[in-house]
Amino acid sequence: MKKIILLLLISLTIQSCGIYSFTGGDTGDAKSFQVNFFQNNAPIIEPGIDRNFTLALQDLIQNQTNLELTNTNGDLVYEGEITGFAIAPMSATSDQTASQNRLTVTINVRFTNNLKEEDDFEKRFSFYYDYSATQQLTGASLDTAMEEIYERITQDIFNASLAKW
Repeated sequence: MKKIILLLLISLTIQSCGIYSFTGGDTGDAKSFQVNFFQNNAPIIEPGIDRNFTLALQDLIQNQTNLELTNTNGDLVYEGEITGFAIAPMSATSDQTASQNRLTVTINVRFTNNLKEEDDFEKRFSFYYDYSATQQLTGASLDTAMEEIYERITQDIFNASLAKW
């Protein structure tokens, strides 16, 4: 009798753990998601950021949910475009030159939940990376900047679409 009760308690515990998500994301009844290519429509074109952002968003959702990535007919669909890629001076020195610059990336996202239309939205997400004005934002330094920006924007998109923050 004790074994049956113990087995019942263990099975209930395991079953109830399937409902909880450590990331705070609620996928509801969705089984799949789709991330369409985010076209780069920014006035300044930086080659490859469209592909890299699309992959970063796919990776984040795959890593934080149990949803299956699909190319068509996803229960959850992410699409949009990169609308901004801008560098601006942030602080000046005493001789009126920039001492720090800021790279800002803005992405317009359309989220469609094909199972729950009231969750649909279209929003702009933006984040920045500050760097020294003496530094050239190319190669590894550009990669570092973009990784930090992508990490923040993709997490913000995840929070808006699945965590409802």
